[in-house]
Amino acid sequence: MNDNGDRPIRKKDKDPGGSQITIQTEAGDDRPEVQDIEEIYIDDEATEADFNHGRIKEIPANLNQHTKLEILTYSQNLLSKIQNLDLLINLRELDFHDNQIMVIENLDSLVNLEVLDLSFNRISKIENLATLKKLKKLYLENNRIEKIENLDNLKHLEMLELGSNKIRRIENLDGLTAITQLFLGKNKIAKIENICHLIGLQLLSIQSNRITKIEGLDTLINLEELYVSDNGLVKIEGLENNKLLRTLDLASNRITAVENLKHLSSLEEFWFNNNKVEKWEDLNELKGLANLKTVYFEANPIHAESTYRRKLMLILPQVQQIDATLCRL
Repeated sequence: MNDNGDRPIRKKDKDPGGSQITIQTEAGDDRPEVQDIEEIYIDDEATEADFNHGRIKEIPANLNQHTKLEILTYSQNLLSKIQNLDLLINLRELDFHDNQIMVIENLDSLVNLEVLDLSFNRISKIENLATLKKLKKLYLENNRIEKIENLDNLKHLEMLELGSNKIRRIENLDGLTAITQLFLGKNKIAKIENICHLIGLQLLSIQSNRITKIEGLDTLINLEELYVSDNGLVKIEGLENNKLLRTLDLASNRITAVENLKHLSSLEEFWFNNNKVEKWEDLNELKGLANLKTVYFEANPIHAESTYRRKLMLILPQVQQIDATLCRL
């Protein structure tokens, strides 16, 4: 939004050079049966429109006349259907975060779209995205999706967010060769698989799943951030070729030993709280990692010792932060 009329304005501030659209909203929780009608004016030259948090129930048909729009936001409303966007072919960013949308539909003409946010809705299937070939970021977090599918045409996709769904298997990502960030946290995934071709991947987040083994990462030589906390891991392994890792999150697992990490010379942050390490000598595995700046070991058996922080600083003098507290120099 800017001061040149890009933001929608209410009736009392009517802009003679703008166009009127009529918004239907729900009055509130205390009177859900009451419908309010509100007139909003958009400058004919506007490239952005923000209808955030307005209890809006549907997209008006005459929004289509604002063909110069490039960014459109309808987050935190009561939309149940995607509609009336066919002529907005210049849209680059479209935000439907936190609505009641059940189906991905009516987006075929938005061929210039680069960012699409459909997170926190009620979507059960990934579909009808084939024409969005310029899409770079796709947010589908917190829906009801059970399967990864219908993404083959998104050759330019760089970021995919599928956290907090009902996905049981990593699959059908073969066409996403440009992807650098993949978020799959809070699903029901039991195995890291079918991502060996994603060689450009820099960030993989798969926390809060059902993973019991680190595997399938051999070809991901560009991986810099790996998040596998809150799973069922019992051993650190499978990271032999991931030498560029800067952040490694293995917190809240069942791991009893710190091992197989000496080769990770780029590692800066190691999150290992809520595991089962009992032996201080295990931490010698991290001694040679000169770039290591932050470690988390709280809620391991070694954390119970009164000299916990002092011992850590003696073993790992390069570290600047232990758990949530900076080290004193």
